[in-house]
Amino acid sequence: MNPSTTLVLHGVKLSGHVHRVELLLRMLGLPYDFVDASASVRASAEFRKRNPLAQIPVLEDGELVLCDSLGIMVYLCKRYAPETELLPDDPIGAAAVQRWFSLAAGEVTYGLANARAATLWNAPFDKRFAHAISERLLEFMEQHLANRTFLAAGHATLADLACYAYVAHAPEGGVSLEAYPAVQAWLARVEALPQFFPLPSALPAAA
Repeated sequence: MNPSTTLVLHGVKLSGHVHRVELLLRMLGLPYDFVDASASVRASAEFRKRNPLAQIPVLEDGELVLCDSLGIMVYLCKRYAPETELLPDDPIGAAAVQRWFSLAAGEVTYGLANARAATLWNAPFDKRFAHAISERLLEFMEQHLANRTFLAAGHATLADLACYAYVAHAPEGGVSLEAYPAVQAWLARVEALPQFFPLPSALPAAA
């Protein structure tokens, strides 16, 4: 099912929160316009009408305005792809995805994402604390993925899209992935999905 009007995604290309939504839009084959929402844009009164918290991503579907990347992902699947395996309907599958949503909003954000933001953009986060959370999360993921293909099911789900970007870019926050071969193998499987595209590197290109 295609939207009756073009979807509009407000964000910045280096945001993992935005990337997970844009990746889903592409995987579902939904046409959309991308509108840059830099820090100065997010501080404007016009943007705050869309999201008073001045956060990205923001998705517009006609007159409907949605905030929060995880909520947007659920909406897109329920609204435009209700039969997709990306969002299981059965109780166990739905609970498994929700567990990883909680980790995406918790440990992934307060660990990997905050470490990246503090390292690259001097965001006011405690890097030592963020690194400790990141290492605990990656150890858990390594054990979880030791005998699994994807995070929440035997196939890719929103759980994988929600967690992918910040795990893949952990080194940008000073968090090495070398000790986590199962995590690296999972990243490669996500990257092999149809319509996948990477989160751009925030590091300067090598000369």
